[in-house]
This record gives sequence, C-alpha cells and structure tokens, in this order.
Amino acid sequence: MSDTSEFELSRRGILAGGAATAMVAAAPASAVSQPAHRTEASPALPLRLKVNGKQQTLSLDPRTTLLDALREHLHLTGTKKGCDHGQCGACTVMVNGVRINSCLSLAVMHEGDDVTTIEGLGTPEKLHPMQAAFVKHDGYQCGYCTPGQICSAVAVLDEIKRGVPSHVQADVGAKPQVTNIEMRERMSGNICRCGAYSNIADAMAEVAGDDFREQRA
Repeated sequence: MSDTSEFELSRRGILAGGAATAMVAAAPASAVSQPAHRTEASPALPLRLKVNGKQQTLSLDPRTTLLDALREHLHLTGTKKGCDHGQCGACTVMVNGVRINSCLSLAVMHEGDDVTTIEGLGTPEKLHPMQAAFVKHDGYQCGYCTPGQICSAVAVLDEIKRGVPSHVQADVGAKPQVTNIEMRERMSGNICRCGAYSNIADAMAEVAGDDFREQRA
C-alpha cells in the first residue's frame, strides 16, 4: 500500500471515529448506560365512592384522574375534558358539595367521597332549576363548557348562601351578597369561549331569586 493510501485511510478513520464519539457524547446518559425497557402500569388500587347518589367500586391505576375515572370507567361523559390543566373549568364537578376541577384531582384521593356530576343534577324530564335557567336565558352556545358552568353556578350560589367569603367583598367578615359582581368573580375560573357570560349571569340571578341584589361593575 502506498504512503498516500495509508494517509487517506488514516484520515477517514480519524473522521469516522470523531463522529462516533460526538454521537455518544450527545446521547442522554440513560440511553448509553441503560438498556431500553417498557414502563409497566402501576398496580391497580380499589376505590369506593358515591357518584350521583350511587355507590361505585372501581379498580384504578393510581395515576387516573377523577375526570378520567368518571368519563372512561363510569361512562359519565357529561363532564368534559377541556384544557386538562385546570385552566378552563369544563371538567368542574362537586365533591362533598364543593366544586373542583376534576382533571387536577387523582381519583384515589376521593375514597368514600360524594361526587355530583352534571348527570346527577337533573334529567331531560326533570331539569335542575339551574339547567332550566340556562335554557331560558341562552346560557350556552356550543355547549362544551356548559356542564362545568352549570355545576360551578350551582356551587357558587351555595357558597354565597353559606357565607363562604371571597376577595371582592367590600367588608371583611360581612356576609357575601348575591350580586352580579360577586357571581362573575366566583365564576371566573369557568371559561366560555363563545362569550355567553352575561346570559350565564342572568340564569344564575333567576335561580337566586329574591336573594339577588342588582350591582354591576
């Protein structure tokens, strides 16, 4: 072999070796030092809870959210999955009378709890007063956020009735009033991309009845 051929072979070897070294250095440590493996599902855990007045027993992966337990395991699809990050309120349900974003809560955290979804508020034959008011006042357009809006609206009026404070109260320690400002502030976590906010407030005011005090921003 000539000196020129030996030089060319040696140069190609150096370049190839350098490229291989660079690839190894750029790869994650786990990819270099550990064999590939498949993540196995966590062992299922038993869960008992009451949903819309009925006792339910489930066996769930502990990572399952309450939202997915309701939709995928109990087939209560009225509760909607919107952002799945707790930012839109479409998945709002009531747990022991308190509204929560079910996408942010693990199902196994609710052992023995009483969960109410939109299906538990009323039926097509016998609507809940809030459902009927939403229909009357056109409190929805596309309807996707409506189940969460209605669950939240029912819980908001109950919060005010029970005297749960909010930061929009004029007097600290005073009993909150059912006003337009108060309702809108408490409902601010429920997003309506169609913009039916005024109609939703009107529906809530009708359900509040004599407790409603006209006060607008």
